[in-house]
Amino acid sequence: MIKISVVGATGYAGAELVRILSKHPEAEIVHLVSKSYAGQKMSDIYESFMNICDIKLEGMDVNKIASDSDVVFTALPHGASKEIIPAIAEKGVKIIDFSADYRYKDPEIYKQWYGTEHGSPQLLGKSVYGLCELYRNEIAGAAIIGNPGCYTTCSILALAPLVENKLIDFKSIVIDAKSGVTGAGRSEALDYSFCECTENMKAYKIAKHRHTSEIEQELSALAGEEIVLSFTPHLIPLKRGVLATCYAELRDKSYSAQQLIDLYKSYYKDDYFIRIYDCGKLPETHHVAGSNFVDMGLAVDERTGRVIVVSCIDNIVKGAAGQAVQNMNIMFGLPESMGIDNPAFYL
Repeated sequence: MIKISVVGATGYAGAELVRILSKHPEAEIVHLVSKSYAGQKMSDIYESFMNICDIKLEGMDVNKIASDSDVVFTALPHGASKEIIPAIAEKGVKIIDFSADYRYKDPEIYKQWYGTEHGSPQLLGKSVYGLCELYRNEIAGAAIIGNPGCYTTCSILALAPLVENKLIDFKSIVIDAKSGVTGAGRSEALDYSFCECTENMKAYKIAKHRHTSEIEQELSALAGEEIVLSFTPHLIPLKRGVLATCYAELRDKSYSAQQLIDLYKSYYKDDYFIRIYDCGKLPETHHVAGSNFVDMGLAVDERTGRVIVVSCIDNIVKGAAGQAVQNMNIMFGLPESMGIDNPAFYL
């Protein structure tokens, strides 16, 4: 059994992670850490865990957690684990971090987009970007995983086949993405209250959302040249789900939708969690809610010479907790789908 600790267990992503791990056949949860709820049981905070996970939440004790764990999941806000992760890493324990802190190769880009110096730049060389479908081999031997976010997972995977095969004009990429409210975390901010979100949709952080830099980093690596793109996120009144509609101009206007679909199916042929829709069909968020699947469909606009790719995921499963478990499975040599091989809720 893999001995696991979760730091930040009571946020939405942390709670989803505990839900998944509680039924994972090779996982044993040894510590759940929560600054706000230390001393209470997990089932006191989320009664859905009653008689399933009644573990008592603890304060942070790095030495105890490191000595008892094979892997530590840190589900904390950006920058919050700048002292915790280096201390755990020194003990030789594997780390899967949910924040953006270990997703970047260049600490200057992190500083530019997050407005602060990186807390442990010496560890960036040891970290691997945890997008399983692209970095499976690197993840297997990694000490630290920067678990990707929801918008980035959905967008990068949607565009990867086109970018790596250089089928599109890189200067033409536009990503229009929409996320459910859990993407903001378990927040008391007014913007995320029921009355503010229901019957409403809004764009936010236009031309300056932090995930833009993460998407650009990974697509640039696939392209072998720098890519700069437009990314606009929207908040929609759903609990779960991200849907990204990605636009780009085809370099060869003769490509048909069927040819590109065949390309996508070949590109992702070994990736169980990627599902490519047949020509004429497009994915919807309720096809993936509660699951670790990434569903994609596309169309070609012959009038404009553009390809439009639609990709959707569950933002707190494949966009956070499910992908983290997928990373753990790879790191420990387990079947990649273990513990996360379930269909969507649909309703």
